[in-house]
Amino acid sequence: MDAARVAMVRDHIAARGVADPRLLDAFLRVPRHAFVPADLVASAYEDRPLAIGEGQTISQPFVVAAMTSLAALTPTSRVLEIGTGSGYQTAILAELAGEVYSIEVVPALLAQARGTLAGLGYQTHLRLGDGYAGWPEAAPFDAIVVTAAAPEVPQPLLAQLAIGGRLIVPVGPARERQELLVFTREGEDDYVRDRVFPAAFVPMTGEAQRRH
Repeated sequence: MDAARVAMVRDHIAARGVADPRLLDAFLRVPRHAFVPADLVASAYEDRPLAIGEGQTISQPFVVAAMTSLAALTPTSRVLEIGTGSGYQTAILAELAGEVYSIEVVPALLAQARGTLAGLGYQTHLRLGDGYAGWPEAAPFDAIVVTAAAPEVPQPLLAQLAIGGRLIVPVGPARERQELLVFTREGEDDYVRDRVFPAAFVPMTGEAQRRH
């Protein structure tokens, strides 16, 4: 698996322009095969999403790398992840940031991710809930990474950014119409929006769907 992980980082992440050595090292350290179902372990280091049950997926490695790179994390960053899923993105964030908070709406996925992360020695703050509302009592965050697509930008997440913080979120009503966006908070009510690339994520559930 070590050789497959090295090849994944070299061929699917570094070769596509991700150059931050801290980020590349994080991908070399985190065993993606530990976060996928047993019958998909042989495919763990392919650059594609894989089903993890409950209608959810583990994102393709390049997308995880791109979103993490956009978060611009430092060893003292406080980061919130919306959509723990398998816990793979959570582990990558934990390699790079000072504190990681993550919310998952599906109980079975949260339980699985909690066990996997703990087994690998990662210390993160995990909880069950609707990610649309964020984690206000732990705010502000230097970065918020949303791993499911919202029909529109969740306003509570923008409000929980620190000044200078960045929200990375796929936005759009359907897989074929999403865009990955970055919002940087430059002042109390001042946000700069940047488009990154077209995206294809599973939809955010709960309040995001009810509002739409």
